[in-house]
Amino acid sequence: MVSLSPTPSLSSYWQDAFNLKQHLQEFLLLDSETLEKKLETGQQQLAELSHKDFDWEKATAFYSEKVGEFYLFELGAWHLGSRDYIGNTLRLIADHAQGRVLDFGGGIGTHAIATALCPQVEQVIYCDINPINFDFVRYRAEQMGLSKKIFCCHEVSPKETFDTIMCFDVLEHLPDPTQQLLQFHQALTPKGNIILNWYFFKGFNEEFPFHIDDIKVVDTFFETLQSNFLEVFHPYLITGRCYRKWG
Repeated sequence: MVSLSPTPSLSSYWQDAFNLKQHLQEFLLLDSETLEKKLETGQQQLAELSHKDFDWEKATAFYSEKVGEFYLFELGAWHLGSRDYIGNTLRLIADHAQGRVLDFGGGIGTHAIATALCPQVEQVIYCDINPINFDFVRYRAEQMGLSKKIFCCHEVSPKETFDTIMCFDVLEHLPDPTQQLLQFHQALTPKGNIILNWYFFKGFNEEFPFHIDDIKVVDTFFETLQSNFLEVFHPYLITGRCYRKWG
């Protein structure tokens, strides 16, 4: 992958992923050796938990109550080990995010932090149903002096509107991603942008049992996407895509 020159507002990401390891270690009260071990086994432990306990009819409860710290380690390892890929996703955000931004299912907060550092962004609403993720991102915002720009919540009122909506690595976890896409369309201002990705695949070895891959569900999602949004080209070799409202 071609690595482009850093965007000024993202310089601290390229140094240490917005101080991610230190934030994890301090928030979870872990020594560095224990943290490294947990980062190494995070994905495997989450997959094992999912094979045992995941049920699509109880998906919300699974993500909010059962995954616990496992998701912090799984996401932490991914963000630390994929610097260029995620960095280019952050460049895409810096290119198109503006005004009031919703980060839906924001995980460990990397995208929310990067967005809040963009001068053209007024406010970032970070939304995640996992209480540990929620507390961790609020902690990270405080540590980085962004508490007045990042607002954390567990759900968003259907009456709220946003100039930019971000949704990364979330849609494949939902039993009905099309419904969520339509809710995004309703919440997006007329000239706003939506930046998202998806991964409708359970893995070659079922390592992602909590991803939806039903062909009818996926077909309906893409039909809805193509009839409601128009893609905005970007030059980065990533799965993230940017769209504006169609029509």
